[in-house]
Amino acid sequence: MFRRWPTHLGGMEVLPIQLPARENRMREPHFGTYEELASDVTEGIAEYLDRPYAVFGHCGGALPAFETVLRIGERGLRAPDRCFVSSQVAPQDGPYGRFLGLDDNGLRQELLKLLKALGSADPRPDLVELFLEVLEADLEANRRYRKEIAEGFPCPVTAIGWSDDVEVPYGRMTGWAEWAETDFPVLKGSHYTFLEAPEELRETLGM
Repeated sequence: MFRRWPTHLGGMEVLPIQLPARENRMREPHFGTYEELASDVTEGIAEYLDRPYAVFGHCGGALPAFETVLRIGERGLRAPDRCFVSSQVAPQDGPYGRFLGLDDNGLRQELLKLLKALGSADPRPDLVELFLEVLEADLEANRRYRKEIAEGFPCPVTAIGWSDDVEVPYGRMTGWAEWAETDFPVLKGSHYTFLEAPEELRETLGM
């Protein structure tokens, strides 16, 4: 998902986290729930949290990013300077999204659109079916995740909306302000514009 992103944003290093059940971790079982994923991610990155950093997650990646920041705070580790969430409703307002109601064929078509957006003009059918299983497991994790509002989120939030996003309209993202100090930039683009790391997004993340 982040293959087109630069390795640096200004003076910041960009470090994507590879999740299980995909790419070079394809043989590993799916993480199951966002809570389990956040625990594993926190354990994996704990030793590197000795310097300023921020966290970014888009759509289905925004909620486990948020949950990871919660776990970091609970463990008393150094919190990020900011948590960036893109194209996702706040945890108390979900689950939300058109994909949650699609059947296998509908999800297959959406997956083909995503793969083409990532540069795969003619993806192999067997790989599409494999990715479909992962997508269905991701959506099940999303369906199971909901948090009631609580105090103590350890950093400010930037909730990034996209002007032409029909999947998660930016007007539905206001609930993030109930967790922490939040700003709400609306960037030009649609749901998958983030794949290109456009200049406006780079500037927002570099704030």
